[in-house]
Amino acid sequence: MKFKWRQVFIALGLVVLIVMIIDLNRRIEELDRLNAQLDTVRAQGTQVMQTQEALVTKVAYASSTQAVEEWAYTEGRWVRTGEKLIGIMPAGNITPTPQPPPVQADQALPNWRIWWELFFGNETK
Repeated sequence: MKFKWRQVFIALGLVVLIVMIIDLNRRIEELDRLNAQLDTVRAQGTQVMQTQEALVTKVAYASSTQAVEEWAYTEGRWVRTGEKLIGIMPAGNITPTPQPPPVQADQALPNWRIWWELFFGNETK
């Protein structure tokens, strides 16, 4: 049997072609994975930018005169010029809050007394 170089080159070419196709497939899968990551990062970046924009808007409103006046006249209990601040005062006869009697600390019982009460009940008192 005569050795044919043409068949060897064809077989070698097929092996190289198969290896290249496998590598191309691996690279395409890697590209798909990276594109998915890119989409995720872009979505997160958009979300961060929207959050930053909302916070900048809140800071701008909080430092405005309108926000300061709104806080001052609702939470700060300030009054405008010409207004009188009226506060509710409690009635003159206020009943004091009853104070509970101080709790006395239990005295430490000897061990034999604890065991006695455990087995026979509270008959020793």
